[in-house]
Amino acid sequence: MQQPRHEIRAAHTESTVTVYQAYSPRIGVPAAREGRFPAAWKRDRMTWIKPSFLWMMYRCGWAAKEGQETVLAVEISREGFEWALRNACLSSYQPGVHPDRAAWQRQLKRSSTRVQWDPERDLRLQPLPHRSLQLGLSGEAARRYADEWTVAIRDLTPLAHEIHTLVREGTLDAARALLPREQPYPTAGELLSSLRP
Repeated sequence: MQQPRHEIRAAHTESTVTVYQAYSPRIGVPAAREGRFPAAWKRDRMTWIKPSFLWMMYRCGWAAKEGQETVLAVEISREGFEWALRNACLSSYQPGVHPDRAAWQRQLKRSSTRVQWDPERDLRLQPLPHRSLQLGLSGEAARRYADEWTVAIRDLTPLAHEIHTLVREGTLDAARALLPREQPYPTAGELLSSLRP
């Protein structure tokens, strides 16, 4: 069955959703050790969270890009994740979704959450026809993410390296078996009604 073009797929439980970020060890290591973001993590800057592990691997180059050497799995409350979606605006103007460009710009200014859809990636980090959600959090959303929504933070850097090694060796089935289990998010249809281009 073909996947919908815009769909949230994530590792989730009844109460949490796992999103991924990559940081320098200066931020990533203490965040994983303490289970919360350190003082060096800037709450006044926009931060992007991604429910897709492979899209994160594409972005950070399997934890090899400078400043992105530590891959974090951040488990956040579903309540927080859904708040972010309910208060989100698409990161770019889309005719048919927004009445006009000015209306989109007004919504963008009011919103502390942005939604962007990028091509999902396969194990070789090649683009797939369906899209992967990215959530940009700023202002109130970034503060809530760091101080209220975060339940746990784990360092997945060793897993990223292990999967990458298997991919380079061509053992894709073994690599695929290690991927986090991402499934369609249950209430996404209602939450995404105004966030699909």
